[in-house]
Amino acid sequence: MDYRIMKEDSLAKKLAILSDAAKYDVACTSSGVDRNNEGTGMGNTVSRGICHSFSADGRCISLLKILFTNECIFDCKYCLNKKSNDVVRTSFSPDEVVTLTMEFYRRNYIEGLFLSSGVLRSPDYTMELLYATLYKLRKEQNFQGYIHVKAIPGASAEWIEKLGFLADRMSINLELPTASGLKELAPHKSRKSILTPMRQVQQGMEKNKYELQVYKKTPLFVPAGQSTQMIIGATRETDYELLQVTEGLYRKFNLRRVFFSAFVNVNQDKNLPIKEGEGPPLLREHRLYQADWLLRYYQFEAHEILSKDNPNFNLHFDPKCNWALKHLENFPVEVNRADYHTLLRVPGIGYTSATRIIKARRLGDLNFENLKKMGVVLKRALYFITCNGKMMYQTKVEEDYIARNLLAVKEKLPREVLNMNYRQLSLFDTNTAYSLLK
Repeated sequence: MDYRIMKEDSLAKKLAILSDAAKYDVACTSSGVDRNNEGTGMGNTVSRGICHSFSADGRCISLLKILFTNECIFDCKYCLNKKSNDVVRTSFSPDEVVTLTMEFYRRNYIEGLFLSSGVLRSPDYTMELLYATLYKLRKEQNFQGYIHVKAIPGASAEWIEKLGFLADRMSINLELPTASGLKELAPHKSRKSILTPMRQVQQGMEKNKYELQVYKKTPLFVPAGQSTQMIIGATRETDYELLQVTEGLYRKFNLRRVFFSAFVNVNQDKNLPIKEGEGPPLLREHRLYQADWLLRYYQFEAHEILSKDNPNFNLHFDPKCNWALKHLENFPVEVNRADYHTLLRVPGIGYTSATRIIKARRLGDLNFENLKKMGVVLKRALYFITCNGKMMYQTKVEEDYIARNLLAVKEKLPREVLNMNYRQLSLFDTNTAYSLLK
């Protein structure tokens, strides 16, 4: 294959190529860590507010999100930048990434950097370049804003450790949920090369927490935690299998987030299941995020949401609502008596409104009007709760009856899911990107 490699491109052209090449990586988030400006540098990170602007499909839009290079020695069948694809290739230098980050930050377009990369020459060589970039930002430019960096599978422990002391968050993409799927579509990668650095980051964070208790000035190691990403729909796992893998990652590696990316068919390969024109499984991705929320905030376990006998999500109802319909023996719930865990399982009651209910009922019994003011979605919750022993309306606690009424209300889905029209959000307007570099 005769690659078109752009060695002497302008920075603007590289930005256009490498920001677009990063669009399929959704595992970026910037909340969850404080990094205070000591008065000697530029920028700061605040866990409660640095970045709360997200697109409808969950992608963070306030970071400079780029690949260091789209050149790659791997030939993953699902990847646009795979070795055998005839695409325009280019790379930044560490100084160029530093320039872009500082200039965009000065203009208040971004609040941090999300830096990923293809694999140039070798994992260790690529990690050395990423380290050089972060070192220049932190030590030479005194940049104290948020940085999320992707570690390269197969890189040595030395580079993982060095990078961890410069980044706020680090992630190693799991890519595909199972070892068999990885072997089929990404034969150059292995489960071991992905999970080994993931374990190293976890152990490094635990060690760092202990050292901080003893030595207050210990450098921070990946203070915002680590995350990962799985591609959904490229292989044939059931939703139950995906959810089990997700739960296992949270428990075994103490991940901060697991991101899901609906498979986009950018290559024509016989091993890829989705044919041209079918589009990415956005509703499935949406259901996985809803189920992930139940695992992290609503005290659910994977086996409660799905099972071997019922391995895939209901297309008509969100996972929590679907669980409630299948477990009507637990309802209706008396909101003036139920504990927090029980309230969390009621459709229409979120963890914030459940907390408000627990606090407010200390002052007296609650009615449906009180619940509405607390943020409870009564059009969903009314079938599953009572106030002082009475339901809001005369209803039947029967699955078919409740299901028909809930379908009439209709679930509010993200616009992209409703239209089933995939459009990757672009951080950069072309004219803006060029003007910033003039």
